[in-house]
Order: sequence, then structure tokens, then C-alpha cells
Amino acid sequence: MDVSVVICAYDDGRWSQLRATVRSVEQQSYPPAETILVIDHNPALLKRARRELPGAVVVENSGSRGLRGARNTGITASCGELVAFLDDDAFACPEWLVRLVEPYADPAVAGVGGSVAPLWEQTRPSWFPSEFDWVVGCSYCGMPNTAQEVRNLLGCNMSFRRDLLDRLGGFQLGYGCDDTERCTLGGCDETELCIRLRQRWPSRKLVYVPDAKVHHYVPVDRVRVRYFLTRCYFEGGSKAVVAALVGAGAALSSERHYARQTLPQAVRHGVEDFLRQRDASGLARATAILGGLTTTTLGYVSGSVATSRAARRRGWSGASLTTASKVRRSRSVTAIR
Repeated sequence: MDVSVVICAYDDGRWSQLRATVRSVEQQSYPPAETILVIDHNPALLKRARRELPGAVVVENSGSRGLRGARNTGITASCGELVAFLDDDAFACPEWLVRLVEPYADPAVAGVGGSVAPLWEQTRPSWFPSEFDWVVGCSYCGMPNTAQEVRNLLGCNMSFRRDLLDRLGGFQLGYGCDDTERCTLGGCDETELCIRLRQRWPSRKLVYVPDAKVHHYVPVDRVRVRYFLTRCYFEGGSKAVVAALVGAGAALSSERHYARQTLPQAVRHGVEDFLRQRDASGLARATAILGGLTTTTLGYVSGSVATSRAARRRGWSGASLTTASKVRRSRSVTAIR
């Protein structure tokens, strides 16, 4: 199966990571049909990429500024039967694509994603709980350890059948890049797309394959407490937007299990490490988990109260969320019939 790999980039400061990303795709044991590099409204970076990355098809984001427009531009420019997405500060292991492609032998599989391991600029902070590695865009404790169906894939490492992306109309969310901080936050765009796909085609599967691994660069400024809490708050607001678009039941199904089982166990283990081993970092991790969960919840409440404003911050430019919700319910009724 032909695979188009789409990489979206906007920041000149990530040039060294971007080169490593493109190189990792070129070194795949399963060569892609093409590597499409979408530059998001940065003329200088566009010119440099076209000059110094001859192995990639370099195009300019033809849509609105931000990840939604960039990813949709990449889909439009692609020709492969499958479209895989990789972040511009991540690099793929040599077997990445072959592991992603294997599950597509089942025609019911609509999308396949892999694991994302953190590549720390410095050592991992002792207080940073692995259950919150999603804060830095990576796989987190509580995710499957073996290949299995999941609700949604990780944005840094995911692939879909191109014809399904076309029929869905691509991504609806994708935070804007009018400020640096917002670009480093997540907008749950891949979660919304995955849920929307399954709601439209309930018999389709999304498969998570841990062996399809990429490594994601984590700069030191993303492991500070301020960023940790800011990211949690923004994620909560993003979940509120997704809930308005696809329904709270679907939007929060995985999160409920995570909050009720994964996090309480992690807090208990952290406290036990402190009491039994005099490990102060165990207590710090437990505190971070409680703080992260509380802040995420506050973000969800805030996003639920001002959903339209939260949606605009995450790249939504469609009909009002009230209209979108009515359309969703109408489609659900039609699907049942």
C-alpha cells in the first residue's frame, strides 16, 4: 500500500529537529510514496525547506493558519492510499511505517497509530508522572502495551485511509499559531476526527500498535510546572469542545476510566514510595497527578461554560456549536435507521 507521510512545520527554531524528522522517514524499511512537508505561513522556512530538503515535497499551507489548515493541505496534496502524520520535532524508528501498514490488511481498519516515546532535552524530572506524558505529546502510562483497538490515535503518530479522510472533510480542529504558547498546546483535533470517523462508520476500526514507535523531542521549557498546568487546563477546554461536537459520552469515555482507575493507582504508588522508601519524588508525582487532574477538570468546566470561545481558540471555524450538535444528533439517528 502506498503511504504519503505528512509533516507540518511552522517554527524556524525547530530546524534541526525537522531535518532529523525528514531523514527518519527517508530511512524507513518500508519506503513511503512521498514525504509532504507543509509549511504553515512562514515564507522564510518555506524557502529554506525547498532549498535544503530536496527529498520532500514542500508545500505551503493553503488554509487557515494552524494545524487544521496545515494537515488538511497535506491531505489534499497527498497521493498515497494511506496518509501518515508525523510531528516536525519527532523522528520515526526504521520499522515505523511497516508496522503502521500491517493492520490495514484488514479492510475494516480505518486508521492505525503507534507509540510516542519522549526524548528529553535534559533528564526526565523526577516529579513528572508517566501517567501525564500526554502533556508533552507522548504515550502515557495506562495506554495499551499490545496492539489493540482504541477510541483515538495520537496526533504525533497516526495514519488513516485517504479516501475516508476525504469523505470526512479532513480535520475540523487544530489550534491556531498566532502565538507561540498556543502552538505548543493541544487541541484534541485527532480525538475529534477519530470519534467522528467511528460515529459515521461504526464497523470501522482504529488500531494502536505500540511497536510502530516514534521519538518525540521534549525541550526543557515543557517540563516546568507552569507549562504542565497550562497544558492540562487547555486540554480540559479541548475536551469540552470535543464533547460539544461529538457528544460527551464519546468524548469522555476513555478519560473516565483514566481518571477513575489509572490516576488513583498512580497516586497510591507515589505515596507508598514516599512512605516506604523515603522517596520524596513519589510524593511529588502524586501531588502533580492531583494538580493535573484538578486543573484539567477546571479547564473542562471553563470550556463548557464558554464553548464557542474555546472552540475558536482551537481552530473551529464552522457553524455554531449548537448547529454542529444538531447535525451530529441527526446523523446519529440516520445511522441507527
